[in-house]
Amino acid sequence: MERRSIGASALSVGAIGLGCMPMSWGYAASRRQGAESLRTVHTALDLGANLLDTADMYGPFTNELLVGRVLKERRAEAFVSTKVGLRVGDQHVVANGRPSYVRRACDASLRRLQTDVIDLYQLHRVDPEVPVEETWGAMSELVGAGKVRALGFCAVGAGAGPGAGRSGDRAYGVTLRQLERAQQVFPVTAVQAELSVWSPEAARQLLPWCAARGVGFVAAMPLGSGFLTGTLTPGQGFEEADARARHPRFTAEAMAANQVIVAGLRRVAARHGETVTAAQVALAWVLAQGPQVVPVPGACRAGRAAENASAAQVLLTARDLAEIAALPVAVGAWD
Repeated sequence: MERRSIGASALSVGAIGLGCMPMSWGYAASRRQGAESLRTVHTALDLGANLLDTADMYGPFTNELLVGRVLKERRAEAFVSTKVGLRVGDQHVVANGRPSYVRRACDASLRRLQTDVIDLYQLHRVDPEVPVEETWGAMSELVGAGKVRALGFCAVGAGAGPGAGRSGDRAYGVTLRQLERAQQVFPVTAVQAELSVWSPEAARQLLPWCAARGVGFVAAMPLGSGFLTGTLTPGQGFEEADARARHPRFTAEAMAANQVIVAGLRRVAARHGETVTAAQVALAWVLAQGPQVVPVPGACRAGRAAENASAAQVLLTARDLAEIAALPVAVGAWD
C-alpha cells in the first residue's frame, strides 16, 4: 500500500487507516462482535492500513482495550492514534482539558492499549473552561516524557447542507484560532476532522492551513457514517442505540434525496471496473484531496476493512473528480 507522512515529523502510515470506533461506540450494539472486531483490526494491519484510530471515550474504554489485544501481538506494525479530552457520563459527554486529567488519562490509555508509547495523541475537544494552551502544554509534556510521539487536534465539525455555509465558517474559524494558539506551545502534527463527498467543508477551510504548515490531516467519517457505501436504504430504520436513528441526514426523506450522491459514485466506480465499489470511490476522492490526507473509515467486519484498504489502488481521473464535484449538496442538517 502507498505510504503517507503524518505531519512534519514524517511519521509514516498507510494511505488508508482504520477507524475503530464503530466496534464499540456510536452504532447499534448488535454490530459489536468481539471476535470479528479483532479479525477486522488484524486484516487492516495485514493490508498495510496501519493507522488505528481510537479514543478513550469509545465504549467508554472498551475500544482501547480491544485495540490493545491486537497491539500486544503486533505493536511494531501499528501506528496508534487515540484521544483525550472527553469524559462519558450516564447521559452526557463533557469536555475535560485539565492538565492533571490529561496526565491520568494518558497513563490509563497506555495501560489499556498495552503499549509504552502512543504514536499520535489527539485532543478530542477543547475544554471551554481551560485555556487550550494549558491542555496542549500538558500534552506536550507527555511527548517529553516519552509517552507520546506526536500531538493531534480534532476539529469541531462544520454545518453542512443548504444555508449552512456561514455556521460552518464559524465552527472552523474557532478551530483555526485554537490551532494557532496550540501551535505556539508545541507543534501540531495532525488535524482530524470529518471529510467526505457529502461533507467536504474541511477541504476548503482546514486543509489549506495544514498544507501550509506541513501538518497531516486525518479524515474522519470518509464514508458518511456508512451512507456513501450504498448499502443503506431509505426507511430501513436504525436500532435505538445507533446515533444515526436521531440524525437529520438519516431520516427516510433525507436518505432518499441523497441517493443521487451514491448513484454518482457508482457511475464513477463502473468506469474503473466491475469490482470497484461506491465506497472505494468515496475513499479515493478523500485521498485525492492532498498528499497529507489519510482517511480512517470505520469498519466492523474484516471484509469491509479489506474493501476499504483496496481503495488506495483506485486512481480517480480529472473527469471523475469533476463529476463528483458536480454532485448536489447533501440534504439534511449535519450538526
